[in-house]
Amino acid sequence: MAGRILVGTSSWADPGFVKEWYPPRMSAGERLPWYSQRFETVELNSSFYAIPDRNTVHGWVKATPDEFIFDVKLHRALSRHAAPVDSLPPDMREGVEADGRGRVRLTPELELALAGRVMEETAPLAEAGKLGAYLLQLTPAFGPGRHRLEELDSLVEAFGQHRLAIELRHRGWVRDKRRDDTLGWFSDRGVAFVCVDAPPGDQIPIMPSGLDAVTRDDLAYLRLHGRNTDGYLTGRSVAERFGWRYTDDELEEVEQRVVQMAEQAGEVHVAFNNNRGDDAPTAAQRMRALLGQVPPGEEQLTL
Repeated sequence: MAGRILVGTSSWADPGFVKEWYPPRMSAGERLPWYSQRFETVELNSSFYAIPDRNTVHGWVKATPDEFIFDVKLHRALSRHAAPVDSLPPDMREGVEADGRGRVRLTPELELALAGRVMEETAPLAEAGKLGAYLLQLTPAFGPGRHRLEELDSLVEAFGQHRLAIELRHRGWVRDKRRDDTLGWFSDRGVAFVCVDAPPGDQIPIMPSGLDAVTRDDLAYLRLHGRNTDGYLTGRSVAERFGWRYTDDELEEVEQRVVQMAEQAGEVHVAFNNNRGDDAPTAAQRMRALLGQVPPGEEQLTL
């Protein structure tokens, strides 16, 4: 039996589609309920910048249908991105090691403390059955040569009771003979390998599209970053980097990939990250229609 396919976007509050996709004058508090009428899942993006408060998370649980799923992006310090000290919870800032620019130095102790805090504050999602997976989106600077995947073992162990998906952003991890070792690491540790739809090109920050590896039986993960190579490599804003209006042919190609992944995994999470204007939610709705998930007229739903 094929697995369940959940389609959504990489945020419900991206400034572009807040302006162009939601109904005019809709308040911030109305957006998540409206979004969750149209999709079954969403990536929580704000948690990359700051760990959410448990009370806020309770509000998200109440605002969404019983079967709605959140994938939670892990804090940027955990994903080895530059993170200012003030991005940490206030009670965790004192005594934290920082470089000359005020950016956090991630120590083993801080890593475990941050992982624990994320799970503590997002526990209402797990308790309500609405937690899909924790998503670690690594920086392109985390590449072979300077790093080893085994450096992530303690973090993987910390999230051991939950599903963890990891997106690599350095192509070297899947080049030539290293590819089998990389996918073996994911499979051995029960981590979901995040597959991508990415721009054409073999530059280091561009992971190859079509590498649809399923490394745990209950979860496969696909993120769609658009296909604008120049923008992806040189864009300064989210819209410049990821903006892309998928054509029907491109979406049909992605649909075939998703269906094949569903033959190998109990769930497939599909997140559109082509954030420019209403590109992402529009493409996600069209993908749901291709999969037969959108009843006629659903796009006309209103509160």
